[in-house]
Amino acid sequence: MAYTTLRMNVDGGLATITLARPEKRNAISAEMIEELLAALDEVERGPARVVVITGEGKAFCSGMDLDALKAIAQQSAEQNLEDSRRMARMFRRLWGYSKPLIAAVNGPAIAGGCGIATLCDFTLAVPEAKFGYTEVRIGFIPAIVSVFLVRQVGEKRGRDLLLTGRILNASEAKEMGLVTQIVPEERLMDTARVLAAALIANSPSSLLETKRLIRRCAEAEVDRELEMAVEENAKIRVTADFREGVASFLEKRKPMWKGE
Repeated sequence: MAYTTLRMNVDGGLATITLARPEKRNAISAEMIEELLAALDEVERGPARVVVITGEGKAFCSGMDLDALKAIAQQSAEQNLEDSRRMARMFRRLWGYSKPLIAAVNGPAIAGGCGIATLCDFTLAVPEAKFGYTEVRIGFIPAIVSVFLVRQVGEKRGRDLLLTGRILNASEAKEMGLVTQIVPEERLMDTARVLAAALIANSPSSLLETKRLIRRCAEAEVDRELEMAVEENAKIRVTADFREGVASFLEKRKPMWKGE
């Protein structure tokens, strides 16, 4: 399959998916979500045993595309639900993927980009990487990713990150458990390949069944919570605060919140 928002390379047992919109800081668009889902399907059917996800340029993924943000304010309730479900499908797919996933975080991973980075089984990050769920700063809510974040870092830390929208450096992200290892930029991909080789050396059926067990222990609750999160994600999009938050962000000014 030909992709326009990402590149995929398969070398023996390793597949590398590179988010490839560097001019947009690899921002998430509807097309990127569909292509990432298609690429994961393609790898799952093929011989590769481990997947590395990284970003082209200086960023890993900056979150939602600005053009998509602009469009949301004009969308119908049905379109907002469809968008929310698309994002939920991507995160759910990453969380429940059958093969080991390694994120090689080469720069900022913000909002939805932070979700992609931290939902992988292993998250390697350069020292300059930044992480954060910044949705509350623009009148949005990190509803979908919250389902997974609280499981990763605990409720108290989850509340901290989701309610403040603050940005973490790589060291704090590692201390919280969002990052597995901090790696110098020049060694990032080599370290990812070494980790992939260690995983490939293990029993394929053992890896598959271990990941399946982890998924099965929580998937009923995750799916129930995701459905609720999708609805909340769609509902916030029609509020005055969301419209003001997006407008102020795009106009680079301080928001004037209405509380509604």
